[in-house]
Amino acid sequence: MSAQNVNVCDIGDDVREVLKKFRFQKHSSNSALILKVNREKQALEVEEELENVELEELQDILPSHQPRFIVYSYKMEHNDGRTSFPMCFIFYTPRDAHMELQVMYAGTQRALAAAVGAPRLLEVREIDELTADWLNEKLKR
Repeated sequence: MSAQNVNVCDIGDDVREVLKKFRFQKHSSNSALILKVNREKQALEVEEELENVELEELQDILPSHQPRFIVYSYKMEHNDGRTSFPMCFIFYTPRDAHMELQVMYAGTQRALAAAVGAPRLLEVREIDELTADWLNEKLKR
């Protein structure tokens, strides 16, 4: 498949501005920015911005059959007493999501990861995997 056949969605200036604000904001608790693809417009949209939200709470917020991008600022307590807020870029793509949507999200993932500036991309296929234990395990690698 050539690169021109992949539907990369537009990341508009409005979305980039929200991403930038979220990224440089001083978080004091877990925060999430949920982004979705608008299939008709072939553009990325901010769906929701949440403060003081645990990953497990996102299980109830995210749709069970549609992919989403999640930018998550996670309050991480270290063994030496330090606290940090790593920025995580999570690609949630349910196995039973519509194939066209999966392709659109996959085609947008790399450009969005660059725009987010998060050091690594984490992927989750099952909504119940999205837990603090899962994230801690991924961040320790």
